[in-house]
Amino acid sequence: MHSAPPVKDSVIDPAAFVDRIASAATARGFRVERFGQSAGVPQLALTRRTRGVRPRIYFSAGIHGDEPAPPLALLSALEHGLFDDRATWFLCPLLNPAGFLARTRENAEDLDLNRDYKALRSAEIRAHVGWLQHQPNFDLTICLHEDWEAGGFYVYELNAADAPSLARPLIEAVSSICPMETATVIDGRDIAEPGIVRPLADPLLRETWPESIYLQAHHSRLSYTIETPSSLPLPKRIAALECALATAISQVCAAYKPPGTGRNF
Repeated sequence: MHSAPPVKDSVIDPAAFVDRIASAATARGFRVERFGQSAGVPQLALTRRTRGVRPRIYFSAGIHGDEPAPPLALLSALEHGLFDDRATWFLCPLLNPAGFLARTRENAEDLDLNRDYKALRSAEIRAHVGWLQHQPNFDLTICLHEDWEAGGFYVYELNAADAPSLARPLIEAVSSICPMETATVIDGRDIAEPGIVRPLADPLLRETWPESIYLQAHHSRLSYTIETPSSLPLPKRIAALECALATAISQVCAAYKPPGTGRNF
């Protein structure tokens, strides 16, 4: 076990982080699985299958090494007991350890892993996709991020299921912690509503695939990418992301119906 703290001055020590989240997961009944490695640090999947018919919820973080808040938000949510018996859980908390070690967005080969889910050039994403291919479909997926150019919190929504949108409830919940993004164009895309982007969802029309598009194509019909502004202090970014997760979980679990018994959400 590494004795160093997982984060200092907004920089994650990936080995220490992996040790801490693995210990927290084991203590809460999660299975801890190593599906790959990056810079000698394991890529972990944390799963907890709850008895009975429950929604299957997937969260991921840490695909960009210059975004410390998302992995720490998953750790905080885990340590606070957010992942309880309401759902079956699938967590990938640190997809790019090499990026965190180098303090770069990309991996050691200078690849943006969140554009590699179609080409599969990187060992990290090949390993992640290999793990995903052995999992069931998910009722909800959320990819956690932060944005160095944003002024506020915003949401990407992919809703092929035409389910009631979670985007506005997420923004309303987080607004008590973090300002909402006010730009009318976010990452080159026109907004659908304030703080909400609904990008082109047909994966066959995309030249490169981020994780959310891969998930929408193969694993889930309801997917969100949530982004906090990097200019916000790190504890606020963590709190905003954790608040968004708690809101999404509450909404989905409260409305969930077993397959064949009616429309979900």
